[in-house]
Amino acid sequence: MKVLIADTVHPFLREGLQELGFAVTEAFVEKEEALFAKLKDCTGLILRSRFPVDEQLLLNAPALRFIGRVGAGMENIDTAAATRHGVRVFNAPEGNRNAVGEHALGMLLMLFNNLKRADAQVRQGKWLREANRGIELEGKTVGLIGYGYMGSAFAEKLRGFDVEVLVYDKYKTGFGNDQVEEVSLETLQRKADIISLHIPQTEETTYLVDHAFLQNCAKPLYLINTARGKVLQTSALVAGLRSGQVLGACLDVLEYEKASFEHMFEQDLPADFHYLLHSDKVLLSPHIAGWTKESNQKKALTLINKIETWRDETI
Repeated sequence: MKVLIADTVHPFLREGLQELGFAVTEAFVEKEEALFAKLKDCTGLILRSRFPVDEQLLLNAPALRFIGRVGAGMENIDTAAATRHGVRVFNAPEGNRNAVGEHALGMLLMLFNNLKRADAQVRQGKWLREANRGIELEGKTVGLIGYGYMGSAFAEKLRGFDVEVLVYDKYKTGFGNDQVEEVSLETLQRKADIISLHIPQTEETTYLVDHAFLQNCAKPLYLINTARGKVLQTSALVAGLRSGQVLGACLDVLEYEKASFEHMFEQDLPADFHYLLHSDKVLLSPHIAGWTKESNQKKALTLINKIETWRDETI
């Protein structure tokens, strides 16, 4: 059985697949036509987000039986089509949940304490203490939208900061505990000082946070998005920053990202994006919340375990 690895991954993934008895082919730089030709007789495909997996690809990969997504998001894979073709799809949110939780917390603390601006000023010979007086997390209400692997990881990181954590998840109930309170979206919008997004990109969640959403928030608030760019409407965010409804934003993802994530600047970007670039109220990172040395290894091991279980079930 052959497996095609189409993106760079941790060596553990290649080695683990070989130990499971798969012949592994790597195709990191080939053009898509050559890569797809190699896929025709492959049992498995491993990728991050280099290209979409759609009906046409599946039709041209008749031997394919599983796809391993090295990461969490599945918006680049037509899972319904995969099911129709008898192809199992595995992802690895367990592998980067801790990294995402730490990154979200790090961005928030950096924003609250003006660390980006203060660091730049000190390097320029400026010693501006009062201008960089920060605010504390203690006593704030943090609202999480989504309580899967990522949302729950961020909630865990907030322990010890003496914050109230409210969680809204449309598809889960009964998860409230001594650390988090399960609430309606309306309650979260009424009470939250900080809202953090931890939901996948689907037709339902695209632009969930738009002008109307922010207008329905009772307090001026901070926004964190380590999920997917199109969950948050940039024009609404910029309008909120201009009006004071949004006090600041931590953005690891952006609406303008292409499917492959890595070629965003190969396009004309609107004025709203340039506003974000020049705002002291905004922190930006290049879709790296789940991108640590440890998570790279964890995601590989997660996929190996899932593929091994699938192999054992199908033999």
